Amino acid sequence: MSLRSAVAAPFQQKGRESMPESEFVVALSLDRDWFSPDQAERLVDVATGQGLLERADDEIRTTFDPSEVEIPEGFVPDESILQEQSTFERLLDKVVADGTDKQTAVAEINELQSHLGVTIEAAAVVYARRRGIDASGEAADAREELKGEG
Repeated sequence: MSLRSAVAAPFQQKGRESMPESEFVVALSLDRDWFSPDQAERLVDVATGQGLLERADDEIRTTFDPSEVEIPEGFVPDESILQEQSTFERLLDKVVADGTDKQTAVAEINELQSHLGVTIEAAAVVYARRRGIDASGEAADAREELKGEG
């Protein structure tokens, strides 16, 4: 799983499970030369949408133990991992386009997820709907994703 490996690499390098987002971006773009800084920031968004990373204050934290990920010798992630846009990301894009600050939206969606005990996608659907944003397509996608997990 190249996304998990790409996310784990900077954390393995630093021996930590959290770091400032800027440090993560530098690790991927300058230290490893895998991505441009913009692409590395995009990777954070993709990994957050896939539930591999969480944002808290100015830091990002893995939701898994990065030391348990085996990164093959000579591994270089394919740029296609930046193309994936999850249901969560599509909803987040809508919320941001409607005027909510991205970091605020992510924090509030995470809080809502924790409070309701639902998936991040379900929490994002509720969050968007509470702001009068049409999330019907994403709600259907979230339901299908849940069916696929069962």
